Amino acid sequence: MRLLLDTHALLWWLLDDAELPPSARKAIERADAVLVSAASIWEVAIKQRLGKLPELAIGAAELPALIRESGFLPLPIDLRHAAAVAALPLHHRDPFDHLLIAQARIEDLALVSRDPAFGAYGVTLRW
Repeated sequence: MRLLLDTHALLWWLLDDAELPPSARKAIERADAVLVSAASIWEVAIKQRLGKLPELAIGAAELPALIRESGFLPLPIDLRHAAAVAALPLHHRDPFDHLLIAQARIEDLALVSRDPAFGAYGVTLRW
């Protein structure tokens, strides 16, 4: 199975945080491929700049190297992903999550997320 990490799942993996449950950790370890969207790096960068992640010990600039070291694959945002956001119903209001949902749907990826609202979009969740 190929997985796309939600931003919180990525950060908890990188920080070895207990918030990432064993079931999600196992799914990541057993996946055929684990992808990280450019949207997640963008989200962290914006939230750090706004002071919304004061407890986060790593900066957005460090994330690309940490992602590579983890063996995860980058998922760029392409035009299809961006355009697909327009067709999504507003079950969820977070624009970063909308982009992750669009990417998961287009690229046929399961999302690793604790956010139950993602299920309303017809994506497979792993948590």
